[in-house]
Amino acid sequence: MTTLTLEELAEQLLPNQAIAGLDLGTKTIGLSASDLGRRFATPRPVIHRTKFTQDAVVLLAFAEKEKIAAFVIGLPTNMDGSAGPRVQATRAFVRTMSEKTDIPFIYWDERLSTVAAQRALLEMDVSRAKRKERIDSAAASFILQGALDRLSMLARASDETGSDFS
Repeated sequence: MTTLTLEELAEQLLPNQAIAGLDLGTKTIGLSASDLGRRFATPRPVIHRTKFTQDAVVLLAFAEKEKIAAFVIGLPTNMDGSAGPRVQATRAFVRTMSEKTDIPFIYWDERLSTVAAQRALLEMDVSRAKRKERIDSAAASFILQGALDRLSMLARASDETGSDFS
């Protein structure tokens, strides 16, 4: 397992490979998965965290079932750009996962993803109880959708069509 930049991942991805988004929390891991065309991020049920070994087994079973080629994991950087304890915990999680899988991880700045997810759930009139249940996977979808949009932009920029959207 390695960590890659999104640009490095764009060079390695093959057509029809899905990628997953992760929002790593202390109690849950929010999950989302892309379609095979890598256009849309769809929330999946959260993983309720227990011990790392069990969490890794559940995460890797999800990756196998969904045929995941890479994980985009939210990096919870502080608003001022500094790295706090949650950034350290996320990096430690990825380092430990490196012993369990060859699936690459891509760090993605997740600032405001939970806020955006909460707003979206409020706009959909989701009850408070259901929002609490769905927020982590909704945040994982926002993380993944941001990465998917950037991958799409990179693909357009590399096309020889003359279009320049970057």
